[in-house]
Amino acid sequence: MSVNVIKLVVFKRFERVWHWSQMALIFTLLFSGSAVYGVNSLMGFADAVALHTWAAIILIVLWLFATFWLLTTGQWKHYMPTTKHFFEVARYYAYGIFKGEHHPYKKTFGRKHNPLQAMTYLLVKTIIFPAIWLSGIPYLLISFGMGGFLNDFGVGNIALIHTAAAIAVVVFVIAHVYLLTTGHSFVEHVKPMITGYDDVELTDEELAYIKADEPNLLKDN
Repeated sequence: MSVNVIKLVVFKRFERVWHWSQMALIFTLLFSGSAVYGVNSLMGFADAVALHTWAAIILIVLWLFATFWLLTTGQWKHYMPTTKHFFEVARYYAYGIFKGEHHPYKKTFGRKHNPLQAMTYLLVKTIIFPAIWLSGIPYLLISFGMGGFLNDFGVGNIALIHTAAAIAVVVFVIAHVYLLTTGHSFVEHVKPMITGYDDVELTDEELAYIKADEPNLLKDN
């Protein structure tokens, strides 16, 4: 079976808009949240709370749309972890990357994320982000004067969960940005999330299917 490396639309327009909007909102939340906690003094407490609240509401709406999009388009399949090539990729990031080795994983039509990426993104989407939601929404209710029923649980416990989840997001962002500086150039890593196109390994059958049924995915079209 021959394999063709083709420049293909990997990240759809909605996915790219979602990614960059989410990035901007997360940085806004981290900045305003740190101001609320007094870590930075670049804005007042009331303004920080207002900015944090509105950014959180917009992000929740964006996440709802993104979840709907993932489920209805089948894109959720790209986030399912697999053991295939997992240890090769883990070894590369732990050791091979510092020896100048080539990345052992190539994007395919059915899986655009390598096994380590898929596992990390799934962890973020199913544990870290829900922890943000489940602790942040009570905060929103409290700020709107509707959180009386949360008194038994304790605002301090909610704050602890929210802060821990926020720290986990910071760690993810740092690791994400760091990995963008490894292997290929930073621009080459970021470019697919701007243009949507990236090199993908396709079998002859997959290439024939795309040319016949989804030619708009090909760069030349």
